[in-house]
Amino acid sequence: MSDVPALPVTFRPGRTRAVLLTAGAAIFATITAIALLLEKLGPGERLSFIVTAALLFGVLAMLARVKVVADDSGVTVVNIASKRRLDWAEIIQVNLRPGDPWVFLNLSDGTSLPALGIQPGIAKQQAITDARALRALVEARGTRDLP
Repeated sequence: MSDVPALPVTFRPGRTRAVLLTAGAAIFATITAIALLLEKLGPGERLSFIVTAALLFGVLAMLARVKVVADDSGVTVVNIASKRRLDWAEIIQVNLRPGDPWVFLNLSDGTSLPALGIQPGIAKQQAITDARALRALVEARGTRDLP
């Protein structure tokens, strides 16, 4: 069994997050600069460029917000547009199979919850390490609440 990390612990795709936020800021700055430098644009057109740039940045920021937070009472999974709190006993298994885009949590109700906060995209080895750490936490804490 892997070493169990100290709680609380937050798992998030750090490199992916940095790339998304950097790209979002660069896109926003570029589109805004273009809107301000084009002399033939009226104020409404300039504003529409800037609003579009802000929306693009917002989408990339939503993609970058994913994380998995484990604490004494359970796990919070924050995905792109959702957030779900789980007690330790609700998590049966932590899966990251070869080719999976992110970790999947098998739950006691028979469903599976994607946990986008641990994803092998840019940093495969870090995702494997994080998945093992979360698996060790589930094994150490998950059955404690069962009768």
